[in-house]
Amino acid sequence: MSKKIQSANLVDTWSSSLKCPLCGSPVKVNEYAGLVCLKHHAFDFSKHGYLNLLTRPAVGKYGKFLFDARHHLITESSLYKPLHKVLRDLILKDAPEAENSWMMADLGCGEGSHLQSVLKACDLPLVTGLGLDISKEGITLAAKKYEGSIWLVGDLASLPLADRSCRVLLNILSPANYKEFTRILRQDGIIVKVVPGPGYLKELRQALYGDNEKRSYSNKHTSDLFCRHFDRLDTIQLNYRQRLNGAELQLLASMTPLAWSSDPERLQDFVRQESAWVTVDLDILVGKSDRTD
Repeated sequence: MSKKIQSANLVDTWSSSLKCPLCGSPVKVNEYAGLVCLKHHAFDFSKHGYLNLLTRPAVGKYGKFLFDARHHLITESSLYKPLHKVLRDLILKDAPEAENSWMMADLGCGEGSHLQSVLKACDLPLVTGLGLDISKEGITLAAKKYEGSIWLVGDLASLPLADRSCRVLLNILSPANYKEFTRILRQDGIIVKVVPGPGYLKELRQALYGDNEKRSYSNKHTSDLFCRHFDRLDTIQLNYRQRLNGAELQLLASMTPLAWSSDPERLQDFVRQESAWVTVDLDILVGKSDRTD
């Protein structure tokens, strides 16, 4: 069975959780393995199995090279394994046994490796993952690499998801749209937002920018905005160091926008190291819906 047909069958199971990105009406999968709404707006599954539900052109610097590097670093190094463990524990604490099927969505998922790592760690067979990103390159790679999840090219500002459709929302080191997140989060659901702390990748920043590196970063504004939209259940501060080898340092430099405006010589000096310690400093904000309707 082709990836296109596999994905169509999976989306058909969850079609009530989606909506038309153009008119907002309910959708279904038709006999030609496409998605169609009540007003006959139609969207085809790609040969890799994802759906492009963008309603406007997207322009960005995040390309295939960056997403390839991100995929390899997340899946082949230990850099983010402690983060995935914390996310797994949070989700299992909230839903230790999935008696009914539900959806875990990663919004701004990139190439999907964080979502897939968390799903694998949770090992909840009745849970389906959904990854959405505005980058077609990222979602194409996700659909190629990971089966069993729904992959959508879409816009955080106008999510093609039905009201109260998601039990768990992940937003990992990515922009957010809290109005939309509030709309799609189930009343019994949780949202987990991961934001960088002041020490995040400080060795890379110091190597690339030296004394010009900004040291006064604060995520207080992000945290305050989160609390205006959700009842905050917890804030977990996660700070650890991992030693990366030379190949992993090259992947790190290739996947982060920090390198885009850096001095090329400084960048080469960083990636030529045999190994180096790298700090991961994150705040994990956990909330639930404050809606009562």
